Amino acid sequence: MIYRAIHTTVYDYVEPVSLCHNVVHLTARSGPWQAKLSSELRISPAPSVMTERIDYFGNTATFATIGEPHRELSVTAINVTEITPEVLPEPDRTPPWESVRDMLRTPASPDALAASQFAFDSPYVPTGPGFAEYAQRSFPAGRPIYEAVLDLTRRIFKEFRYDPTATTIATPIKEVLERRHGVCQDFAHLQIGCLRSLGLAARYVSGYLVTRPVDATGRPDVVGAEASHAWLSFFCPGFGWIDIDPTNNQVPYDRHIVLAWGRDYDDVSPIKGVILGGGNHTVKVTVDILALPDGEAGVPVTIAED
Repeated sequence: MIYRAIHTTVYDYVEPVSLCHNVVHLTARSGPWQAKLSSELRISPAPSVMTERIDYFGNTATFATIGEPHRELSVTAINVTEITPEVLPEPDRTPPWESVRDMLRTPASPDALAASQFAFDSPYVPTGPGFAEYAQRSFPAGRPIYEAVLDLTRRIFKEFRYDPTATTIATPIKEVLERRHGVCQDFAHLQIGCLRSLGLAARYVSGYLVTRPVDATGRPDVVGAEASHAWLSFFCPGFGWIDIDPTNNQVPYDRHIVLAWGRDYDDVSPIKGVILGGGNHTVKVTVDILALPDGEAGVPVTIAED
């Protein structure tokens, strides 16, 4: 399936901004199951300096400096990607979760060594006994790791309420665990924290989730895609990284478009930076995704967040 995603972010400032520096993670990745066919980033006012580099995690990071005074900043990313669904392992044929934990403690292979860095705390994802205790019911002794992760995913989906007004990105995941509500970033961080608290490796994935209307009202068939989406991957020896979406209790197949991954949101936030001036401001984000060239091609999916 080929998709074109147009992601626009507009900052409206009360006072002029005289200078801003931003780092942007809005360029799609390429990998075994996703090919980036084209990518374009449009910024207005035009940056005086704009450079790209590949960051530590292999994501494309764009740095932009705007020295022209402005009251509005617009950033539009246009990505065309082709998704080829990957063949996933049978859950009951994956190794016991304890063996994966032990392998990550003393990694002997390059893959395990690379994955082991995702088993530690990160800025938005601390580990702790509370997260391990919540996860433990899904991880009895000897259970295959994929089976256990799927069960934990199902429990988060059933036991937590999606509520876009309940949290901000600064809300600690300990509070998310206690209050049992949040949004896709919260649920991804929570499940990552649970897995890491058991000694397993998990990483945060940012991107888009393609929605499809399920009735004449246009109501979408999934939640958590208000501007962009977040899910996670866990490391499974012999099979690599396997994606999982706790917000929708799904295994990503052909509707999750990957932009970037890292330890948590802090590594891959779509736009972050510093500004001089501006005062109070509002932000409006829209995402339009078009399936190309057949099937639902010509029917855009529009998601907006004010």
